[in-house]
Amino acid sequence: MPKITARQLRKNTQASAANAAVKPATIGAPYAAPQRPARAAQKDGAADGSRHFGPMFNKSLGQHILINPLVSQGIVDKAGLKQTDTVLEVGPGTGNLTIKILEQAKKVVACEADARLAAELAKRVQGGPFQHKLEILHGDVMKRTLPFFDVCISNTPYQISSPLTFKLIFHRPIFRCAVLMFQREFALRLVARPGDALYGRLSVNCQLYAKVSHVMKVGKNNFKPPPNVESSVVRIEPLNPPPPVDFGEWDGLVRIAFSRKNKTLAANFKATATLQMLEANYKTFCAANGKIVEDGFQVKDAVLAILDRLGYGESRAAKLDVHDFLKLLSAFHDASIHFC
Repeated sequence: MPKITARQLRKNTQASAANAAVKPATIGAPYAAPQRPARAAQKDGAADGSRHFGPMFNKSLGQHILINPLVSQGIVDKAGLKQTDTVLEVGPGTGNLTIKILEQAKKVVACEADARLAAELAKRVQGGPFQHKLEILHGDVMKRTLPFFDVCISNTPYQISSPLTFKLIFHRPIFRCAVLMFQREFALRLVARPGDALYGRLSVNCQLYAKVSHVMKVGKNNFKPPPNVESSVVRIEPLNPPPPVDFGEWDGLVRIAFSRKNKTLAANFKATATLQMLEANYKTFCAANGKIVEDGFQVKDAVLAILDRLGYGESRAAKLDVHDFLKLLSAFHDASIHFC
């Protein structure tokens, strides 16, 4: 019998232990579903509630579905709908707000950018009493001509808040009102008054063409998935008739005034780039209208003279209202000074 050294014995013992640790392979159930990694489950939005029901919600498109029926009813009530109204709804989602509107309006035109949600909405009313009252437009509302409507109601995707607001304000024929859900800060900027911290160019431009009022605050827990910010609902009533103001000229003036809203108007108008732009516009206007530019004309002196005559030289944009800016614009135009 061959001798086994201590070294060989130790080596054989280690090999036996390793073989014992290896379990025989088992055959799994032929139709067992593979386990899905936890990260993948979070990726599809389940972790943040974006698959609460129906299709997966795309937060990059601002899809935060309003799920509180009391809030939905409150929005519809503030719109003051009539049985003869045609309502434009922007971003209907799965239709929680749409159904409330359909109960009170003659017709709803719903504009939805996501084909999946548009299909969900169509399926929701299919075969019901509201099917003939609902028209769904699939596509980007900012890239299409809006149809006729009496009232607009929207749980607005936050990334289109400003362009949608002004698209509605400039829509013709003029509608009766719009009740819109916005991010809280944006809503407060719309309704801000002179002297408020959030009062600025957006406030003035919107309030030139419409009466804007704050309707209600809406907490983030009223949405699925919940957004990162609080929301508010505002009511916008376009002025009818609208003021006869060239918006390009108006916005040019307001842009200069609010370039540093807590500085005096005189300081803002003295900026070199501003004076160069105003001088070029003045010469262009004179050339187009057969007016001779006076020798020694200095646009800076002309601008400061207008501000001093009206008493606005030491005023600040943050304290001026729409009527103040209208007076300024009229005075500048009388002096052939234009802003676009």
